[in-house]
Amino acid sequence: MSANTIEHNRNRYNFAGVESVWLFGYGSLIYKVDFPFLEQRPASIRGWERRFWQGSHDHRGTPEQPGRVVTLIEKPGAVCKGMAFRVSPNVFEHLDVREKNGYLRLSTTLTFDDGSHAEGLVYIATEDNEAFLGHAPEADIARQIAAASGPSGPNAEYLLRLADSLRALGADCPHTFALEAHLRSADSGDS
Repeated sequence: MSANTIEHNRNRYNFAGVESVWLFGYGSLIYKVDFPFLEQRPASIRGWERRFWQGSHDHRGTPEQPGRVVTLIEKPGAVCKGMAFRVSPNVFEHLDVREKNGYLRLSTTLTFDDGSHAEGLVYIATEDNEAFLGHAPEADIARQIAAASGPSGPNAEYLLRLADSLRALGADCPHTFALEAHLRSADSGDS
């Protein structure tokens, strides 16, 4: 599968007659809300865990020096906490471009903090896209993040803002927090 998923996503869903859709954000969609929404609620999805395994050649890195951003990896029993946004379907015109580097819109069940559920969509970069980098030791991932920067800014900023946002949500994400610790440790070692 190509890393550019814009057309693929636009052909996946027919929003005819649909007034609003729930969208689950687990990465930069939590803190960089550059789209209009009708409602915003903390939520989680089951069976997925957040991992910095997707390459970013267009936002937080370059083709020569890709950054790393989060995607979701299937894991039975896992719970991924994030933010749900109820949006008008026309918002996907913007989001499909923003999330074009390997991310596909997939259906999922969202669980809100009050225990209620709703069906929604989530962008996930699957292993078969060209920008997928996969597993690496956390110290190596943190070094790659520290060195990468792209049109949307330093990759380190993405990691640190996500870690802060997850803490504000009360989300436990050992992978993200371990990368943050490696990054901060490397920064303090440089001074």
